[in-house]
Amino acid sequence: MSDGGDDAPPLYSRVLLKISGEALMGDQGFGLHPPTLARIAGEVKRVHDMGVEICLVIGGGNIFRGLSGAAHGMDRATADYMGMLATVMNALGMQAALEALGVNTRVISAIPMDQVCEPYIRRRAIRHLEKGRVCIFAAGTGNPYFTTDTAATLRAMEMGCGAILKGTQVDGVYDADPKTNPHAERFAEISFDAVLQRNLKVMDASAIALARDNALPILVFSLRAPGGFAEVLRGRGRFTIVHP
Repeated sequence: MSDGGDDAPPLYSRVLLKISGEALMGDQGFGLHPPTLARIAGEVKRVHDMGVEICLVIGGGNIFRGLSGAAHGMDRATADYMGMLATVMNALGMQAALEALGVNTRVISAIPMDQVCEPYIRRRAIRHLEKGRVCIFAAGTGNPYFTTDTAATLRAMEMGCGAILKGTQVDGVYDADPKTNPHAERFAEISFDAVLQRNLKVMDASAIALARDNALPILVFSLRAPGGFAEVLRGRGRFTIVHP
């Protein structure tokens, strides 16, 4: 990868950043942590200032996780709809944090709720990106049984993104959890098929298969590293690229 300076051109002109809802909790056990929200918004602004068009998809696990609700006896479809509403709450929080930094942002929901955000209309969303607005896609695909990982891959393809960037707690893809296994092997690059065959926890299998079938690369990096999002887009820093 490139070792250019801060003026090195970005690898992609339009990307989708996927982060988990848990990433917004900070050191709390639940909900939104405003300083963490502001820090991540600052990372997004830094990339936006590079001229990159940005989409975001944020999970809802910091508020409600559909699979967990279903595991406790709740109807799966109902639990998934509740999880989708949690992603809207996170999207609105991120919108507020970004606009506090002067970044024009639109929350676009797969479930219509006109009082708080826009409904998903593909051509309108693309126009927002062309005008330099950050688009946060909320409520997943609008359907139960599909995760926000799958929604992120779907929206990235619909928007014509060059890549998905998956912001995580570690600096790439490992063959085991590096937090518990000091001998875990880190991959600089890995194929979609290897991720599926080895059941590596990059994104869920449906999202990986969808990205593979459409040759959409996924770059996995640490969201905790200051400036990490911008560094990855300049081809630097530590990350793993998942590609054909």
